[in-house]
Amino acid sequence: MGSIVNIPGITSSGSTAALFHLILPQRYVIVLLTLVCSAVCYIERVGFSIAYTAIAIREGVDQATKGWVMSAFYYGYASSQVPGSWASQKYGGRRVLTYSFVAWSVLCVLTPTESPPDSTGSGPNTVTLVVIRLLVGIAQGFIFPAIHTVLAQWTPPHEKSRAVSLSMSGMYLGAGIAMQILPGLVASRGPESVFQLVAAMGVAWTILWVKYASDPPGGPTAFAHVPAGGVGGASMGGIKSPSSAVSASGSGGMGGREEELQRLKRLGEEFTSTPKHLKTSYKPSMAKDPPIPWVPILMSAPVWAIVANNFTFHYALYVLMNWLPTYFHQALNTSLHNVGSGKAMPYYIMTLFSNIGGVLADHLIAKRYLTVGGTRKVLNTIGFFASAVALALTPVLKSVNGAVLCSSLTLGACAIARAGFAVNHMDIAPRFAGVVMGVSNTAGTMAGVVGVAASGLILEARRRGGGIDPGWWWVFFTPASLCVVSALIFDAFATGERVFE
Repeated sequence: MGSIVNIPGITSSGSTAALFHLILPQRYVIVLLTLVCSAVCYIERVGFSIAYTAIAIREGVDQATKGWVMSAFYYGYASSQVPGSWASQKYGGRRVLTYSFVAWSVLCVLTPTESPPDSTGSGPNTVTLVVIRLLVGIAQGFIFPAIHTVLAQWTPPHEKSRAVSLSMSGMYLGAGIAMQILPGLVASRGPESVFQLVAAMGVAWTILWVKYASDPPGGPTAFAHVPAGGVGGASMGGIKSPSSAVSASGSGGMGGREEELQRLKRLGEEFTSTPKHLKTSYKPSMAKDPPIPWVPILMSAPVWAIVANNFTFHYALYVLMNWLPTYFHQALNTSLHNVGSGKAMPYYIMTLFSNIGGVLADHLIAKRYLTVGGTRKVLNTIGFFASAVALALTPVLKSVNGAVLCSSLTLGACAIARAGFAVNHMDIAPRFAGVVMGVSNTAGTMAGVVGVAASGLILEARRRGGGIDPGWWWVFFTPASLCVVSALIFDAFATGERVFE
């Protein structure tokens, strides 16, 4: 009996697979897989920090060496954002994601965790570690531009916000899971177990991606017209109708099954249909490999509005990720371990609010309460203004609960803002979404390097003794100020209209 479903990149035999794909359109499969993808990436990042801290303590690694090793990832990550966007545009995001995941999974297995026999207690070979972390950063730098390219190809206009928000919320979910689980794994099985676990997760995700992901209609570099059900809607593109799906497998005893498939198809169309006022507004070309307009992109005010807000978002995120443990220790006289489950709370809050922001944005656009540009600006402004207030209050409340509350509110509000700036590149440049994302994410990565280093310099320069000193106030006030300025820049220069054809 022949295959009942014929979907590019997916071959399913039997009615169960056909029923599954009718219930869950292919674009939803893509979004869920990219959600898991971003979660696994951040489990690896946070996991390395946890594991290497344990290695450094065990092997007596000095702080300067730790700094070199820990920062190597970010230099590699920043260097591959634009090449990653170009590769995704040229060869297709699905293929780039596959190769990137295989690369960093293999590198994780090769990470040294013990000193060489003839060492003098300096820990694992520093040069080898730096090179491996640099290469892991380069490999992961291809991933998020590829994700955004894939999402731009597969999602219709009324689902872009929630698709990006759900996919990117995996970053915060992964960070929360890592903070919750991996310290115990290191304590019971050693830091080596973290590298083995994340490598296995990388391989497992790659297998799922190869098996269930597919290129959009028209090929890996095409941006297909989105029909009423969206790209890969209930019919999945590869199933023209339930009857054709059934006939592909032969006849005989299929009447009841055909009726069930037709019923599920109708339910899928009702659930995934595009609002009427959006059906004719999204007609990207099927042309492959369009030339990338680098100069217009780099000279575009709307693009730089996105870049500025991406920089600010990551500045606030990385300052909290890297300096909050030190704030607990130095200013509040406690440790992150004593905080308990509260240490992961900001990331879980961020996961929740990221998806709330995406659903809210799509609702405002689909119901025409606001224009696309108006929706992006309103959510971006609310998110960053609320983050500014929470950041400024962090050193004022002077308590562990206050710090957990403010950091949770900061990251939750920043997640709401992502429904503004972080989706806008798909509005203004759907064909070149990965390119614009790569440019802005380069700025975001550099914000991590600059923000973490600048905070250390502020604390060193303004140290006045114990307690909450003016240095901590400046550490939190700097990203708070950036939040306000970036929101105003976005309000002034961002647009919801297509800028690049």
